[in-house]
Amino acid sequence: MKSDPLGAERRQYLRLDTVFPVSFQLISEETKEPLSEELQGFTNNISKGGICLAINNLKPELSGLIREKKARVALKIEVPLHHVPVCALANISWFKEDIDSKGKFFIGLDYEEIPAFGNKRIMRYAWTRRLFAPTVLAIAFVFALGFGINTYINFKLVKGNKDLVDQLVKILQDSTLAKEKIRDVSKEKEDLQLKMQTLEVRLKTLEDDRAKIGEKEQLEELKANKKLTELNNLIGKLNQEKATLQDVFIKLQKKENNISEELLLLDKNKVALTQANFDKMYQWLRIHQNQRTGLISSFEGDSEVANWAFIYDQSLAAQAYVNFSDFERARKMFDFFARKAKREGNLFHNAYYVTDGSVAEYTVHCGPNIWLGIALVQYTQKTHDNRYLTLAEEIADGIISLQDPDGGLRGGPDTDWYSTEHNLDAYSFLNMLYQVTSNDKYLKSRDKVLSWLAQNTYNRDDVPIKRGKGDSTIATDTYAWSIAAIGPKKLEEIGMNPDQILEFAEQSCSVEVSYDRPGGKTVRIKGFDFAPQTHVVRGGVVSSEWTAQMIMSFKIMADFYSAKGMDSKASVYKQKANEYLAQLSNMIISSPSPSGQGEGCLPYASVDFVDTGHGWMTPKGKNTGSVSGTAYTIFAYYNYNPLELK
Repeated sequence: MKSDPLGAERRQYLRLDTVFPVSFQLISEETKEPLSEELQGFTNNISKGGICLAINNLKPELSGLIREKKARVALKIEVPLHHVPVCALANISWFKEDIDSKGKFFIGLDYEEIPAFGNKRIMRYAWTRRLFAPTVLAIAFVFALGFGINTYINFKLVKGNKDLVDQLVKILQDSTLAKEKIRDVSKEKEDLQLKMQTLEVRLKTLEDDRAKIGEKEQLEELKANKKLTELNNLIGKLNQEKATLQDVFIKLQKKENNISEELLLLDKNKVALTQANFDKMYQWLRIHQNQRTGLISSFEGDSEVANWAFIYDQSLAAQAYVNFSDFERARKMFDFFARKAKREGNLFHNAYYVTDGSVAEYTVHCGPNIWLGIALVQYTQKTHDNRYLTLAEEIADGIISLQDPDGGLRGGPDTDWYSTEHNLDAYSFLNMLYQVTSNDKYLKSRDKVLSWLAQNTYNRDDVPIKRGKGDSTIATDTYAWSIAAIGPKKLEEIGMNPDQILEFAEQSCSVEVSYDRPGGKTVRIKGFDFAPQTHVVRGGVVSSEWTAQMIMSFKIMADFYSAKGMDSKASVYKQKANEYLAQLSNMIISSPSPSGQGEGCLPYASVDFVDTGHGWMTPKGKNTGSVSGTAYTIFAYYNYNPLELK
């Protein structure tokens, strides 16, 4: 171990982890003439009254002068980060040689003359350096510790959220399997009952034959006895077979009861897990909101549109915030559209970039704008805060400017096509505005839209609802939104059959497909395609958003018939809603992004990057989370109809 060459002298200095270059020259005490050329040394031991100067390879004659203190020392101290050195004159206090390093010397110097500002500069840097290293280390340690703790917590959170999703999917699969077992057992029971009934008939016939033999006195006794013996043996055999079947039936009944109890327990666990997962899905919508713009990326996972915020999706996310009383988040989004978003007249562009709010898609369509207006009115109704009502009315004015004399709304300022979907949205939006403002112009425009729908899209028996004016293509969402926007009662008043609408949609667009979950497991799911499978060559695809819209419509029909006291029909629709919602829960995935923390969300469709049949492709990416699919499924679960003002 090396000895400390300074020993006790070190206590009077601040020891630094860096060195100051020092130029020095020996000066005669008497004549003040230089006794040496300018030499080089360094110091890392500093005090307000002087320094410890370290020198390598000092000439013997100079070391003698220093040891005998027959000279003073002129100093030029180079302070880091400063171009001009600090000049000082110092007296020799002590002189030591480093015994471990030959030729290395230490000189203790006390300032005789030094500018006050220069001394302050040296000491300020020394104290800063002295405190900086421990502080940096402490901060680095705290950050490392915090990062480690945060990483661990985040890991546990992600794992917990993924486990929650996996548990729900497993219970749903177990529940489906249990239901299939019950169906199989019920079928076996039916078959056994049929066999037992057949045996009963045969036994009755044989017993009748036996009774007749006893009555026929003309038959020879021997022949009659033989016949009776044969019949008795056969009857006994059949009775034994009947008893065996009854035992099997009893066992099947017990098996069915056990499976039913298992299913009941699974359903109880499913309720709790479903609630937890849907709450997590809302958290996914929360944590993905950009704090600067208030917008949320429509698709998490598709790199090509990862930074895009489609305004339809913003409407759904904002309504989710409102329904969870997360009003500050909703206002942050609405403030972007009210104050920052670039628009064309009264209407907004279809999409904006999440990070800076600039326009991502310059197309202007009325449908997405209507949905933004719907979110603003829903917020107004829920909070009684009218600050965004003017913006909603500006959007409405822009929409009404696209209305033709026959009442139909064109797809946008630069389009000449008419969409059933957009006009259904408009009917709902204008109806809401009339309810809130009592302004007759919204009532008149609403009624004109309904008249246009009745004349142009609800006028064929073979296809209950056309996709648009002169367009008989079947689009699932137009069927669901007819129920949600207009309502079953109003549909009946204009001569439409809401039951037929949903029956046609289910017959045409319901599909059952294999879905490859992110973990590699394949599950069977049933839901609604974007279009009839017969119209596309890609095979069936389940749309999470459009399936959720159909679930919402089933729930609306259940409430409609329940209010009319038609409980059996209400029960049928309620059962459909619950079955499709359970199927849709099989599609819940864990958020793939680091910021998503594994929270649950839904992909846009069961297959990525396929043709929807309506002119666009589903997003890329096997694990792409969708705002519209996630938000609308939350709406369906909580029975919130965005196209109705309550």
